[in-house]
Amino acid sequence: MIKRNVILNNKTGLHARPAALFVKEANKYISDIYVESKGTRVDGKSIIGVMSLGAFHGEEITLIAKGEDEEEAIESLTNLIEYGLDAIDE
Repeated sequence: MIKRNVILNNKTGLHARPAALFVKEANKYISDIYVESKGTRVDGKSIIGVMSLGAFHGEEITLIAKGEDEEEAIESLTNLIEYGLDAIDE
């Protein structure tokens, strides 16, 4: 299992389109993916779960991956959070 803390630096956080993009990316992996925010853990492959976190710009979230491709999943999802969601907000 791998855990990584990341800061949401896109304007809207994990809402609507950014959440959908995150879930789409998470579903590419066999590993179980979870997202934690403010003491709540949700399934990172569930759009309802990710959106229910109410994670906003500037907040820290924890990405968790457990499975055979966990390293690749964490790297990809971290890159998406850090660099790939900004274009959606524009």
